[in-house]
Amino acid sequence: MTFAVSAESYDRFMGRYSRPLATAFASFARIRGGTRVLDVGCGPGALTGELVSRVGVDAVAAVDPSEGFVDAVRERFPGVDVRVAPAETLPFPAASFDAALAQLVVHFMGDPVAGVSEMARVTRPAGVVAACVWDFENDRAPISAFWRAARDLGLDAPGEAQLAGARAGHLVDLFSAAGFEHAEEGLVETSVEHATFADWWEPFTLGVGPAGGFASTLAPEALEAIRARCEELLPPPPFVVTASAWAVRGRVSPSAKR
Repeated sequence: MTFAVSAESYDRFMGRYSRPLATAFASFARIRGGTRVLDVGCGPGALTGELVSRVGVDAVAAVDPSEGFVDAVRERFPGVDVRVAPAETLPFPAASFDAALAQLVVHFMGDPVAGVSEMARVTRPAGVVAACVWDFENDRAPISAFWRAARDLGLDAPGEAQLAGARAGHLVDLFSAAGFEHAEEGLVETSVEHATFADWWEPFTLGVGPAGGFASTLAPEALEAIRARCEELLPPPPFVVTASAWAVRGRVSPSAKR
């Protein structure tokens, strides 16, 4: 899935959560100075910025299938090698990086196993491959209240719990299918304060991702019903949204075929 929206719209919808998540995720992946890192499915650059702060601009590369997001990352982080490409076909030689990370992207890959396999291919032997996806199964994503409200109202809402990696153990299964002999699973968390309910709600009207896409198909009265139900589900403002993502890291086998 691609995101045919502006970088600014994505930032307002998900970037407010993915930026702080990037700090926890990069620590989970044990990224530190002296490491050359690839950000797969970089979006407008939430994780890219965190990686630049840890290893330096010359040691970071990034890819995304959205030309608009790639342009935004090039503008925001001059010097980063940013290319238009899907995860399943990475435009780099084998063993180009010490680590390859995918934050909030495995569930949007057309072929998650192929994407993780490509991440392993471009990572050196014993290098780290890591990914994380919001825990939609247990309603611990920052946008879970939206999908719960749609369910409560009996709407035919697709949700995101069925997507790849969005439930316990599934990222490990994908890594195993991609050839990793051992992958370690954990949870990474982030908390974001919202001064008003409108601050949380309005980005859902921007058409970003599955939730925004679903919202754009609804009649005004149905969308208003979801808005009202979300306001009931969330605490009185100001409130803090704490979200959790499943995260997995594995090391590339020295005997992996390339």
